[in-house]
Amino acid sequence: MSTIGGFPDPDAAMPSHYRICPLCEACCGLELKTDGVRVVSIRGAEHDVFSHGYLCPKAVALKDLHEDPDRLRAPLIRRDGRLVPASWDEAFAEIEARLLPLRQANGPDTVAITLGNPVVHKAGLMLYGPRLVKALGTRNVFSASTLDQMPKQLASGLMFGHWMSVAVPDIERCELLVVLGANPMVSNGSMWTVPDYRAKAKALRARGGRIVVIDPRRTETAEAADEHLAIRPGGDVYLLLGIAHTLFAEGLIKPGRLAEHLNGIDVAREAVAPWPPERTAAGSGIDAATQRRLARELAASPRAALYGRIGTCTQRWGTVNSWLIDLINVLTGQLDREGGVMFPKAAAFAANTQGRPGQGKGVQTGRRKSRVSGAPEVMGELPMTCLAEEIETPGPGQVRALITVASNPVLSAPGSARLDAALGQLDFMLSLDIYV
Repeated sequence: MSTIGGFPDPDAAMPSHYRICPLCEACCGLELKTDGVRVVSIRGAEHDVFSHGYLCPKAVALKDLHEDPDRLRAPLIRRDGRLVPASWDEAFAEIEARLLPLRQANGPDTVAITLGNPVVHKAGLMLYGPRLVKALGTRNVFSASTLDQMPKQLASGLMFGHWMSVAVPDIERCELLVVLGANPMVSNGSMWTVPDYRAKAKALRARGGRIVVIDPRRTETAEAADEHLAIRPGGDVYLLLGIAHTLFAEGLIKPGRLAEHLNGIDVAREAVAPWPPERTAAGSGIDAATQRRLARELAASPRAALYGRIGTCTQRWGTVNSWLIDLINVLTGQLDREGGVMFPKAAAFAANTQGRPGQGKGVQTGRRKSRVSGAPEVMGELPMTCLAEEIETPGPGQVRALITVASNPVLSAPGSARLDAALGQLDFMLSLDIYV
């Protein structure tokens, strides 16, 4: 008889279904027990090679989400100011009657599309989202990436040749982990994908390693770290410049086997030369001695990783921060190294792992610009913060229709009041979501 904690498992006779949790990129393995169409229980899949049975509260809540009476189970169409249930045939007829004439009369750019974070957690949206964009023919594409991670993708693209070649800590073999502007204890490692960070961090410390968290707030990750440094909000660029300056000034550069793959070390040296820790201390709120100590520790550790995330991206110097983080990992020889930061490699079909090594196409930016502000395109997208002005500003190419896919920019984007007002000016809006 199957048991749980030594007690009989009442669900043992029910069929098991193995899935992943789609609520964040950690993709923890799930074992679902069902009775017909009813979900009886959700547990961590013990034999999942990645999450090893770990679950956070989000996954347990999937049953409540599935059964939530407020979740949409049919299309809604606005009639006389109210959203009322409709059939799928009625919904598609409404789209055809209202969206197509707008596009035909004003051109494809009159339609904008926003893609939310859940798109990357569902295979159907990943496959068909790009096809929808291509079918629309619009250049007004906006996504959650420009709200939380585009600086990291831009820096990775320019340094490593592909937007998705993002180096992440090898926490299972790391001896010194420095976490800047991130809270993986809660996020499970944004753009890192590290389910059960707590257990992995405990294992790191048990084998004699150290964790340093640098954050204005004493986060859950900071609470469990060996050291917490309270940086000034937005001061990351100064700290990173001070660390990089120290590495050059004190002769701590040791790229090792990376040396033959590097271009621009002398340019980088010149770029950080005006920024000694004594100058960057005021901007970062971290004294010069501590900055120099961090640089020396990163250089001396045989297996160290510097990881920065959303706090380093969602600010004025996001791309510079992302570049400096990778630069420091390069200068200390920790890039693409066991226990340092490494490149995750998909089992198959990933664009950044196919073809002959060294033959990548590289990346291009600014192939077009937004109509109103002239913001450059990056990775095929425009900044979400430009959407409101593209709706408000008359003229050729004005956005008059919007499709949101698993996206709620009024809550997730800056300038929410302005965007909320702008949405009221649209001639047509279609929202693909499971909630209103």
